[in-house]
Amino acid sequence: MTKNSSNIMALSPNTSNKRETVCIFGTGDFGRALGLKMIQSGYPVVFGSRSTQTSSLIPKDAEVLSHAEAAQKAAIIIIALQRQHYNFLIPLAEVLHGKVLVDVSNNLKINQYPESNAEYLSQLLPGARVVKAFNTVSAWALQSGTLDASRQVFVCGDDMEAKQMVMDIVRAVGLTPLDKGSLLAAQEIENYPLQLFPMWKFPIFLSLGLTAFFFFYCLALDVIYPYVYQNKDFSFFIVISIPNRICPILALILLALVYLPGVLAAIIQLYRGTKYRRFPDWLDKWMLCRKQLGLVALAFASVHVLYTLVIPIRSYVRWRISSHTISQALNNKTEPLNTTNAWLSDSYVALGILGFFFFFLLGITSLPSVSNNVNWREFRFVQSKLGYLTLILCTAHTLVYGGKWFLNLSLYKWYLPHAYMLSLIVPCIVLVIKFVLIFPCLDKPLTQIRQGWERNPKYSE
Repeated sequence: MTKNSSNIMALSPNTSNKRETVCIFGTGDFGRALGLKMIQSGYPVVFGSRSTQTSSLIPKDAEVLSHAEAAQKAAIIIIALQRQHYNFLIPLAEVLHGKVLVDVSNNLKINQYPESNAEYLSQLLPGARVVKAFNTVSAWALQSGTLDASRQVFVCGDDMEAKQMVMDIVRAVGLTPLDKGSLLAAQEIENYPLQLFPMWKFPIFLSLGLTAFFFFYCLALDVIYPYVYQNKDFSFFIVISIPNRICPILALILLALVYLPGVLAAIIQLYRGTKYRRFPDWLDKWMLCRKQLGLVALAFASVHVLYTLVIPIRSYVRWRISSHTISQALNNKTEPLNTTNAWLSDSYVALGILGFFFFFLLGITSLPSVSNNVNWREFRFVQSKLGYLTLILCTAHTLVYGGKWFLNLSLYKWYLPHAYMLSLIVPCIVLVIKFVLIFPCLDKPLTQIRQGWERNPKYSE
């Protein structure tokens, strides 16, 4: 009987929860878009404006009043104005006393002012309860309904009750509030929309640097060297051949750099005998951008696949095949099949296909929509166990393809190793260290340390 009653109560609508009136100062794009969204969510909305004439741009169910009249009708007031226009609020200090003021503004550059806009608003009106929110959502996203990429709303404020009221509005309009703490966090929240891919800077700059290095390295060995010593013009290699060497090299190196900080962190923890001491800043930043490094590596691997697919239709390749065929015809001699080369060729192609498949799987599981649907153990299995398998397959793919260059000294142009040899340095270092770390004599204490055991507890922080 009790269970049935609770089910009936859960299914019945809550008619007593009436929405409170919300005031919006500002009739610009964002104010109008947010007002319309709130009206659709059941909130009575009143706009405070210098001009009380109703405009066709204002949502039809909203009321337009003077700033003072609008403020008196609502407990929550959204300030949809830029910081330089806040001074008009000073004469309204008495009306705004005790009201919840929601600052939604952003600046033109990071740390434009000594204090955040929300803190400045709180200083202008010390009697008001200021909350920072909605600054990470654009008017266009509110109007078009494309909120998938910007559904999260950061909220901060010193008054818990005021912050909760604002978070209720955020949920009501279909967004997800995230409490960032006191108003001191407003500076960080205001800087967030101004950041241009903050976690991508290191991977992109590193990729550009490595691309430039290997481009000139391959250019020297594959174009300049034949021109100087053999008087052959292979300048057309710049279009496909050299990029198709750079892409797999960078894909392999960047993939290895995804897992290198993990093994370095394990070595540091084994050395310290505890997990409660911070890693060096450079290692912390490196570990935070591993996802971006992996996605950039996947992009290079994908381009390598596309370049490889067009190899049979290249004029240079068709010329080589026809020349070889004509040479055999003129000599009336057919070269027998070299099964060793056939095995090597099929092996490195198979390893490349498998490596790219698992590489692509790693990229898919890193997407938020996918990673949110798997538990931590499943995610760790894919990103760690399958990740190392991917690194092994890609390293083996490169070793089988370019292994012939290691022992043939005649292929060392200007005494420089082939670029494929350089690409194997970091992956082999990572795999060797990881292989050593799985020995029971190291794996057991490392597991204990990561579970909280300390060799010398006095060094814990």
